[in-house]
Amino acid sequence: MTVYNEEELVRQLQNPETQRAAFSKVITAYQERLYWQIRKIVMSHDDANDVLQNTFLKAWKSLDTFRGDSKLSTWLYRIATNESITFVNKQRQELHVETRDDDTFLLDNLESDEYFDGDELQENLQKAILTLPEKQRLVFNMRYFDEMKYDDISEILGTSVGALKASYHIAVKKIEDFFSEHF
Repeated sequence: MTVYNEEELVRQLQNPETQRAAFSKVITAYQERLYWQIRKIVMSHDDANDVLQNTFLKAWKSLDTFRGDSKLSTWLYRIATNESITFVNKQRQELHVETRDDDTFLLDNLESDEYFDGDELQENLQKAILTLPEKQRLVFNMRYFDEMKYDDISEILGTSVGALKASYHIAVKKIEDFFSEHF
């Protein structure tokens, strides 16, 4: 990933004359990280690409509301996370899934995804993660896979750091229990 001076990039995004070129830099800098964040939520490569496009469209249309109060990365992650959740909620509705805790259809997405190249252990880890409530799943993925700081996760999800730490601890325990019970 190319590193940019975020303050300068934000200034360029706010200037109509440099906005397009700056947004191109944003896409280049963040598309891979956002793709993987989205992919961990929606599970499917094709769906992740669709949601990523929606994320960048929404960010582009919302540039005038971004004031630089938060980091550009957390703003983009928040948009990507919200777009992903909206996408999954639509899938739940289409499949008539009653509760948020029954997201086994996401495992079906993963297992039928020709781009999934994980081994059996990775697939079992994803099964364990899918047993978590949605918020715990988000926290676990951001902390475990992306190694995000709790402060950044707090800004993205709008939850206190203390609650996030507790949520992560509970998620880890549930995943350990899943492996103990099943393997």
